[in-house]
Amino acid sequence: MKVIRPSEVSTQDFYRYMISAVVPRPIAFVSSISAEGKVNLSPYSFFNAVSSKPPILIFSPVNSVRDGSTKNTLDNVREHSEVTINIVNHALVEQMSLTSTAYEKGINEFAKAGLTEVPSEQVKPPRVAESPVAFECKVKQVLPLGEGGGAGNIVVCEVLLVHVNEEILGEDGTIDPFRLDAVGRMGGSLYCRASGDAIFETLRPVREKGIGVDQLPETIRTSTVLSGSDLAQLANVPKIPNGELVQLYRDESTIQAALARYKQDVSRSPEIMHWAAKNYLARGETEKAWAALLINNESES
Repeated sequence: MKVIRPSEVSTQDFYRYMISAVVPRPIAFVSSISAEGKVNLSPYSFFNAVSSKPPILIFSPVNSVRDGSTKNTLDNVREHSEVTINIVNHALVEQMSLTSTAYEKGINEFAKAGLTEVPSEQVKPPRVAESPVAFECKVKQVLPLGEGGGAGNIVVCEVLLVHVNEEILGEDGTIDPFRLDAVGRMGGSLYCRASGDAIFETLRPVREKGIGVDQLPETIRTSTVLSGSDLAQLANVPKIPNGELVQLYRDESTIQAALARYKQDVSRSPEIMHWAAKNYLARGETEKAWAALLINNESES
């Protein structure tokens, strides 16, 4: 592993490593207002949700590495402690990128990017009409993390209310990620799009504890075919399935084909059935994967 120490490289170089490794990062499209009432709109990818009670969002404007100057957004929230945080979807990417230009203080990026200001209900900064989700927030705290170029400033925002475009809601009334079509920041000028095959589901052991990889049978745990990810999928069950699962899936084509190969070469039986299980796991079919492995155990006993 290459070891990189912040003290031994330039701030800019270490910044590049950070933003290329900590990805994808959600983007806060922040609308703020100065003491004189001048509106600013800027994107920040040092951003996340950190609490739900109270509902808290944080973002961090980083001081210019070149000259140490502070961002207009940071100056504004120190003058007027309110913001709207708008979520960026794919349709907004180009306009969002344009607002990252270092315009002079007092320039309205809504106008520069051709975006529509919508009056907020509880705060003065307007929200972005084109954004699918907008949070009206009270700035609770600004926490400087350092001094000079590259230093971050955590802006702690309490959500007062949220506006959600009904077009992105699913049948259950919650936000549908496919309809949201959110965008995340990668390193440099790269972005990623959370849609299509980029969105996937994995089992979360919330209500029941997974048994853990250490509790898997040794023949499975020491498999030369199954990866660490495969083993974690298998171990994310409350208990090892019983023989009923075998009967349920014994006639599956993949299992039958593996059994046929097994009969032709008994010496390779574990490997053959483990490959069958691996193929099932790649499709998210954990029960069938367990059935293949349990049939293998039956065949060996």
